[in-house]
Amino acid sequence: MYLSFVSLLALSGIATAHSGHDQTPLAGPHQKLWYNTLPGDGGTQADSVFSGISTFGRLPYFPCLSSEDERYDIAFIGAPFDTGTSYRPGARFGPSGIRQGSRRLNLYGGYNVPLQANPFVSDMRILDCGDIPVTSYDNAWAIQQIEEGHNSVLMRKPFTDAEKYGLSKAGKTLPRIITLGGDHTITLPLLRSINRAYGPVTVIHFDSHLDSWKPKVFGGSPSQVAAVNHGTYFYHAAMEGLLKNDTNIHAGIRTTLSGPSDYENDGYCGFEIVEAREIDTIGTDGIIKKIRERVGTENPVYLSIDIDTLDPAYAPATGTPETGGWSTRELRTIIRGLDGLNFIGADIVEVAPAYDTNAELSTMAAADVLYEILTIMVKKGPLSVGRSDEL
Repeated sequence: MYLSFVSLLALSGIATAHSGHDQTPLAGPHQKLWYNTLPGDGGTQADSVFSGISTFGRLPYFPCLSSEDERYDIAFIGAPFDTGTSYRPGARFGPSGIRQGSRRLNLYGGYNVPLQANPFVSDMRILDCGDIPVTSYDNAWAIQQIEEGHNSVLMRKPFTDAEKYGLSKAGKTLPRIITLGGDHTITLPLLRSINRAYGPVTVIHFDSHLDSWKPKVFGGSPSQVAAVNHGTYFYHAAMEGLLKNDTNIHAGIRTTLSGPSDYENDGYCGFEIVEAREIDTIGTDGIIKKIRERVGTENPVYLSIDIDTLDPAYAPATGTPETGGWSTRELRTIIRGLDGLNFIGADIVEVAPAYDTNAELSTMAAADVLYEILTIMVKKGPLSVGRSDEL
């Protein structure tokens, strides 16, 4: 007889959860000491908000790369890679740091007041799939590991609407994957994986840097023009045809340049630019308007967020900090303004916990940004188009 992973856990005496921590406490004389539904305890689970094994938002964990026994609609997965960085390493510890920073997300129930939705209480199944095993000794191999690991969890039938037509090239409804980086190099293998499922996609990129530099400009010698790192991956993505033309946009840019030609090259890669300082003239509403007009409402959209979009006062734990950035409140407001777009996936990158304060400012900020994205995805529901057929 087939038993799912969840069933096996229940039989073995471990409570599990999805869709808002709807766990069934185990029988026994003392269970009420540990399993309860008091406000603020995060649901009927034994661990307190400050204890237990860390998953994103204390979602249930399932080893998706080693088993396909569980389906899901949204999955978190880590890509602990930082050997493409150019300044301060340490983002390989980003996935674990972000999970640590996310512990309080559903402490009081998880309801997102501005978006009027609770991503932790829905009919959709949301899991934390752990991390993709990534080598730190061979960048080319690590990039392949990330692409294949991401594609493995992306190309499965979702928990909801698995038999309905969706936005993918094959007309299938697919789960959505949120990746915890890792330095920004990981976005290239993620876009390669996305391309296999959807073809060229629209990208919204929050960052202080363009990340579209030609390799020979970004520290490479003439013999290294094919180098891939966290400042060149969008150049490669454009050259490989992974980006949908004239729909992509950067937001939060404020870095110094090698010259005006950097902006010209970025345009050739297919991006429009919203600089961080524009918030002083057009405000958050103006930035939201620019982004929405650029990407449209029908396109499949991939969202990539570098934590250095935030000013170092709000997120010091990053590899290449740039002053003059947005506040955490401003970034969260802008992301909420993208509610309703067809987000097929997302990542947050460049969180390097070793440079954080003891108050965990950066990891909490990263987790809170992903909370906004998760809420938007749950509100939108499965990206099916309603037509049922044999797929």
